[in-house]
Amino acid sequence: MTVMISRRTLPALASGMTLAGSRAARAEWPEREIQLIVNYGAGGNTDVSARAFARGLERQLGKPIVVVNRPGAEGTIGPAFVATQRPDGYTIGVVTYSTVAIQPHVRDLPYTLESFDFIAGYGRFRYGVTVRADSPHRTLDDLVRASKVGNGLFVGAPSAPNNLAMFELGRLTGGKFEQVQYRSGAEAVVALLGRHVDVIVQNPSDVVAQIRAGELRLLASASPMRWQEFPDVPTMREAGYDVEIDSWLGVAVPRGTPRPIVQRLEAAALAALRDPAVAEQITATGVDAQALPGEEYAALLARGSEAMGPILRRAGMAKP
Repeated sequence: MTVMISRRTLPALASGMTLAGSRAARAEWPEREIQLIVNYGAGGNTDVSARAFARGLERQLGKPIVVVNRPGAEGTIGPAFVATQRPDGYTIGVVTYSTVAIQPHVRDLPYTLESFDFIAGYGRFRYGVTVRADSPHRTLDDLVRASKVGNGLFVGAPSAPNNLAMFELGRLTGGKFEQVQYRSGAEAVVALLGRHVDVIVQNPSDVVAQIRAGELRLLASASPMRWQEFPDVPTMREAGYDVEIDSWLGVAVPRGTPRPIVQRLEAAALAALRDPAVAEQITATGVDAQALPGEEYAALLARGSEAMGPILRRAGMAKP
């Protein structure tokens, strides 16, 4: 039997074949390993929690997830790299609250929130106002009173948002808190124990062991919630000071990644995060495991960017 195809039919047939081929190619994704860019150095809680998440994602997708650390410039080197990669789903990156809601107000960056398609939010940091166990400051009220005497108090902190809790507290109360900057939370803890600073605002992974060992004291949670490890310690707001800081972890791909691939990544990420073992591994790093769909995470970051602008300007940290 002979099949007759007119010239008019050829373009439509070719178009259909191309579309079918494209769909087939997307259906086969992923065909090879995927690279996960982590925007901080190896060993920190961002890195360790990202690796726990990557292991869960790897099981869902059936392909290796290769973690590559690209630290630097307050965590912005990694997202800047991800934003410029081919939008094919084979490069995903950790894009944190700090890197898109805070740092764009502080420095000029080669990316914006719109540079990414967001896959999921997978973790939430907690922060706590911490002093030495032998400090005379036993409550947040004590700390505020001391900050109004003489030259005030020295705060050890790596960067925002840690330092913003004390800057906002000083603004509200008239106290003086001067930051001494360190490269990591671990360095800030060493400085506090060595009496180089008076107070730090750090994550559970940085201070819980020392608090339990009787070396440090948690005065208040600087986060919206209390710490599960020390449920009797109030938040700053509960202690009477309208201050809280927040920060999240999530993953994104370059803007323009085909929607079916974004959806596949999102489904795999959320399935991984529903695995109790993965959630437990993330939480063990001092980051509370979360499972936010991509659009919800993007909306959270957009709200955060709007809220952080005025706070950073009041702290004198915003770029001109």
